[in-house]
Amino acid sequence: MSAGASTFVIRWINFFTMILAVAVVCFGVWMSIHRDECRKSLTLPVIGLGALILLVSLIGFLGAWKNVALLLWVYLVMLCLILVSIMVFTVVAFIITNSGSGHAAAGLRYKEYHLQDYSSWFLKQLNNTKNWKQLKSCLVKSEQCNNLPKRFKKLKEYKLAELSPIEAGCCRPPSECGYPAVNASYYDMSYHPVSTNKDCKLYKNAQAIKCYDCDSCRAGVAQYMKEEWRVVAIFNVILFVALSIKISPLIAVMVD
Repeated sequence: MSAGASTFVIRWINFFTMILAVAVVCFGVWMSIHRDECRKSLTLPVIGLGALILLVSLIGFLGAWKNVALLLWVYLVMLCLILVSIMVFTVVAFIITNSGSGHAAAGLRYKEYHLQDYSSWFLKQLNNTKNWKQLKSCLVKSEQCNNLPKRFKKLKEYKLAELSPIEAGCCRPPSECGYPAVNASYYDMSYHPVSTNKDCKLYKNAQAIKCYDCDSCRAGVAQYMKEEWRVVAIFNVILFVALSIKISPLIAVMVD
């Protein structure tokens, strides 16, 4: 590919990338306005990612448009740094999310999760008192547990439901406790637990308590985070490939 053609490709690739970056930033701003406190924690990374993509793409676009070697070199260095960062984060994400999975329970269509199955990084984050206090507050405000009776009006429907990891871990006691379910939000606590699991004593029917202090709830959050990290890691692989493609025409221009 000639230098002129490479410059043309760089210019238009970065033009469309800038449009994408503006969309990402706008989405981050929209999240900060319309999301609750739990989801607002994602707004800064989203806006930051969009801003970084916009900056790098703008430098590449101007460098290719004006044929300024300095800007193209800056663009190349920044692009390489981003690629290295993406690669490191992706490897770490796959390592952290490599452990932990659900356990089948008799009579249930969903799985239960055990905190000790997850990586030490997840354990450190979720056992941190300050971190868990914030997460717990978000879980209570999200009303996921309070919405269960609205979704499953009959006990049979509830028992056949496929609950999410957070619903399974935070909204109900572990099945090994042996508490009979009266409905989707109430368990008969008059029965003595058949298990020594400390979560059995921590669970309460009160909407603000439930099993939010249980290890099973932390495990449910860990599973949710694991799934989210895996999605991000897969997205990063795609992003890494896409950004790597941008380097080829740039190198053609620089060595010309």
